[in-house]
Amino acid sequence: MIPNTDEERRQLKSACTAEISGFAEPTPAQWFQEMADWAQANHVSHDHYGGGALIEGFEAKVAELLGKPAAVFMPSGVMAQLIAVNLWSERRRLPRFGIHASSHLQLHEEQAFQALLHLHGVIVGHRLRPIVADDLTAVAEPLSCLVVELPAREIGGQLPEWDELEALKAAAAASGTPLHMDGARLWETRAFYQRSYAEIVEGFSSVYVSAYKGLGGIAGSLLAGDTDFIQQARLWRQRMGGTLIKQSPMVVSAAMRFDQRLGMLEACYQRTLSLATCLQAIPGIRLLPRTPQVNMLHLFFDADRAALLNARDEIAREHGYWLFTNLGPTDVPGWCKTECYVGDRLLGVEDERVVQLFTDLMQLATQAA
Repeated sequence: MIPNTDEERRQLKSACTAEISGFAEPTPAQWFQEMADWAQANHVSHDHYGGGALIEGFEAKVAELLGKPAAVFMPSGVMAQLIAVNLWSERRRLPRFGIHASSHLQLHEEQAFQALLHLHGVIVGHRLRPIVADDLTAVAEPLSCLVVELPAREIGGQLPEWDELEALKAAAAASGTPLHMDGARLWETRAFYQRSYAEIVEGFSSVYVSAYKGLGGIAGSLLAGDTDFIQQARLWRQRMGGTLIKQSPMVVSAAMRFDQRLGMLEACYQRTLSLATCLQAIPGIRLLPRTPQVNMLHLFFDADRAALLNARDEIAREHGYWLFTNLGPTDVPGWCKTECYVGDRLLGVEDERVVQLFTDLMQLATQAA
């Protein structure tokens, strides 16, 4: 029986014994028990309106890792980045900031920077590649800051080469344009650059990092920068309703896995490279980028969307593997795409098994068409 509703497909997914993308996620009960055990072992006390040993210690740890004087925990990345672009606009007395066409601020936040802060986002660079130095120098008017996402999630997790990144930093310094990093997935970049996070971030005046993407926390983010900048960010967090009475659940969930997850990302990246080599040999599948730069990539399928979804569901029923959830359109008619993030789920699955599953997917989808 082919599932017809979202609920039926959710049930089919939950019945699978294995998923291809991401890190294995515990049940709420398992998650909360793990948090309780870690909190007890580490003698954790609640924070109070952003103050306390737990949250302040985590902020200091992340700031040091990024080579910045200070950091502040925020309940969401949206809040952290809106505060950052607002502060740069205030400091520079400019309502314009630079942004890539695929940025989260541009695509997924309902134009919050305009609706709430009355700011204007200037599109910089080509929508299908990362921002480089020439893109910044081509901007006609001064910018309060330039938001640079590393890696750029919506274009397959692409990164500029190291020389390109250094040239962008130099161009920004020459023009006096502060760089703000959208580092939602910054943790994943070290395996490609083979440099410390502080080296990667050097030259960026402010940095946002996620407390859950890659780390497995419940939610939350951190904003890092100079001491005065972070003091002002705390003020704006209060104004935006983000200074919650207790953020310890979010902080504990990120802190307890922090070192372990960072230590796994090199293996996840190497697994991604191996997987990409195998998947490229399957007729009807293309990858972006062809050689992954982080432990994620986009898979493009030359097949009808409905046929692919039905083929995915058949494989889930027959083999207990869930290949993907979301399947979006592309600029090429007749093609679809999905995102694959390589976490611990794929570390224990052989390439041959994954290749067979995706080969079956394409055969079933094309036969149905």
